[in-house]
Amino acid sequence: MSAVKRIAVLVSGGGTNLQALIDAQNRGELVNGEIAAVIASKPGAYALERAAKAGIPGYVVARKDYPNNQAMTTALVDKLKRLDIDLVVLAGFMVILTEAMVKAYPNAILNVHPALIPSFCGEGYYGLHVHEKALEYGVKVSGATVHFVSEECDGGPIVLQKAVEVRADDTPETLQRRIMEQAEWVILPQAVSLFCQGRLRAEGRTVHILP
Repeated sequence: MSAVKRIAVLVSGGGTNLQALIDAQNRGELVNGEIAAVIASKPGAYALERAAKAGIPGYVVARKDYPNNQAMTTALVDKLKRLDIDLVVLAGFMVILTEAMVKAYPNAILNVHPALIPSFCGEGYYGLHVHEKALEYGVKVSGATVHFVSEECDGGPIVLQKAVEVRADDTPETLQRRIMEQAEWVILPQAVSLFCQGRLRAEGRTVHILP
């Protein structure tokens, strides 16, 4: 097994997916990986408190300190390189990063999206909006997708997906909660662990999981 992979988790808010990763790490489930940094896009994000409690260094690269997303992305890439990061995980990160990020970390950025891509994804589909649209459409299953980040919003190769039943009495909030608990918090740590073990190989749109 190669050297332990250093993981940076990028956050903007409460950090529930970060917590799922911290919990998985504490259970020994992030095989060959360690969360080396948590980077928030705004100061005061509760996710930074979660990082501090877990003894993980936290940093802020605040969107408001930069004139545009491009300048912020450049600063973020510099920070990640200085921290010697191998894998970047977007966990509720609300800034659209420019292509400089993808170029710096090709097939080494994972994002979790609260729907079964290609349904209910792309620009404007984030947070509760995703679940509102799924319920409006009347789907019987939804779920979560972990994918590599490409230059297209939610368009990168799919690593893992998990389906979750939609119930007749669901609200966007209840569906969001069930998808988090049953899908996001399960497949995100799995995907991170597979990456750190060197078991993911992307060929075009297909990601092969190696034995």
